[in-house]
Amino acid sequence: MENQVSKPKFLIIGLLFAFLSTSWGFFAHKEINKIAVYSLPPELGSFYKKHVHFITDHAVDPDKRRYILPQEAPKHYWDKEFYTDSILYRSTPIPYHQAVNRYSLDSIHRHGSLPWNLTYLILQLTQAFREKEVSRIIKLSSDIGHYVGDLHVPLHTTKNYNGQLTHQQGIHGLWESRLPEIYQETYFYYVQKPDYIINKEKAVWDALRASNQAVDSVLSFERKVALSLPAAQHFTYEERNGSTIRTYSRVFCQKYHVLLNGMVERRLQASVYLLASIWYSAWMDAGSPDLNPQEGVHLTPEEMQEQQKLLQLPASQGCIHP
Repeated sequence: MENQVSKPKFLIIGLLFAFLSTSWGFFAHKEINKIAVYSLPPELGSFYKKHVHFITDHAVDPDKRRYILPQEAPKHYWDKEFYTDSILYRSTPIPYHQAVNRYSLDSIHRHGSLPWNLTYLILQLTQAFREKEVSRIIKLSSDIGHYVGDLHVPLHTTKNYNGQLTHQQGIHGLWESRLPEIYQETYFYYVQKPDYIINKEKAVWDALRASNQAVDSVLSFERKVALSLPAAQHFTYEERNGSTIRTYSRVFCQKYHVLLNGMVERRLQASVYLLASIWYSAWMDAGSPDLNPQEGVHLTPEEMQEQQKLLQLPASQGCIHP
């Protein structure tokens, strides 16, 4: 069951709708990054607010990057069935180099590296703060926000990431895209001010564990709704961007939403809180440097080339798993 604190199938006739596979969906990833900026204390928030548009607009870059960088995909998920409880519930998180020695690099690329990637990026952010590299701080902050969001999606922590192993194909998009699409106006994103995190690695693994503990509820509640409704009421057709798509019906979503009892909203809130706390803690660990908020974000030639490729991809396109 879920810790309280803390891919539906959208079909165009004959085509897979791109919105299907975005982690948290286009809207939610941007909201997580944006709200985290506004939850920072003034001494750091004034700097981040100057760059809130970049941090928000680029929140989905890691999903799009999957299509141009083969090594990107594993950074978004972690298959607990492969790594087992002995790794997830260790008192001390297993370091990446030990995991590589134990499982092999190829296996980690197949089964995900989300918590290790995020821990590494936090160290990189701290170093960027220490060196007052404004451009790198902002780019890392935006990417970290995306992976923190992924960390809080239960179906990013299981091999059964889209219900394909339990005949619940499409549940990933139902939970993280369709429900936020319908209920986003009822969600309360603002959370408490961030805290300084002493052990960032532990915080990341704690969040991963909380997400995985919710997997059973995510799957069992969907099954309960599916059994309670006639098959004809499971899906509906809607007009989207000039095309007719097949998606979960409002009645199906409403029943699932009730059974989840605020889970999606709570995972969004937990994402915002952890993200802001990570930014704040990295800044503190770097000695709370004074930063020039007027300095802009500069892209290297390689980054500019990457951005040109990303701009050619639909904003909502992404990938949750190979």
